[in-house]
Amino acid sequence: MVGLYYEEFEVGQTIEHEKRRTVSESDNQRFCDMTMNQQPLHLDAEFAGDSQFGERLVNGLYTMSLAVGLSVGDTTDGTIVANLSYEDVSHPKPVFHGDTIRAQSTVLDKRETSDGERGVVTMKVEVFNQRDELVCEFTRKTLSLKREFVDDE
Repeated sequence: MVGLYYEEFEVGQTIEHEKRRTVSESDNQRFCDMTMNQQPLHLDAEFAGDSQFGERLVNGLYTMSLAVGLSVGDTTDGTIVANLSYEDVSHPKPVFHGDTIRAQSTVLDKRETSDGERGVVTMKVEVFNQRDELVCEFTRKTLSLKREFVDDE
């Protein structure tokens, strides 16, 4: 699957990403292990059970990373030079083991680079659980290829 070239993004366009993922306890545990995040709210059932949430929470950075992964195929797969930034990250509701996550991206802005050979695309990514509750949102800025400058060999 190929993502969108710079020319194919339209400001105001919302892309509903069809891929979804149910987050498992193992997903959360492995992510915490790989990133050396030992926050007991993510890992310790007894500790988390005594919290205001009553159970362990999925690591928020995993939720954000998962959303990027769910969105790549429809937006930047094979058409990106680089991710430039992730900004304005918020987690308005928690994610729990067993939640099914989906994402959508809305194009906020786009502009050509000074040499005119690439473009910067800014997207707002919104992440929802199976109850359509917003659980994460952030702005993602990418440096995208322009189709006319791609060597199709």
